[in-house]
Amino acid sequence: MSRTLVDIHVQPGARKTEVVGLFGEAVKIKIAATPERGLANEALVEFIAERLGIPRGAVKLVRGRTGRHKTVAVEGMTESEARHRLLDIG
Repeated sequence: MSRTLVDIHVQPGARKTEVVGLFGEAVKIKIAATPERGLANEALVEFIAERLGIPRGAVKLVRGRTGRHKTVAVEGMTESEARHRLLDIG
């Protein structure tokens, strides 16, 4: 099974959780959860899995636990497919 890495720029503490576009080359995602105790990271992984239509266990945060720039590993799809699904590009 293929595994790909996707760069994410996160804005925690937002009004609602949503993908808002690109931040440089990274996919920018607003997360409603606050960064305390890793809540925003957990919410981010759950949101990405739901948005991609894959199990929660197929998405792992591999870089950026404490910063806004993060890298997630996604199982079962290419980087292009993951980015297109996150950005909702036909």
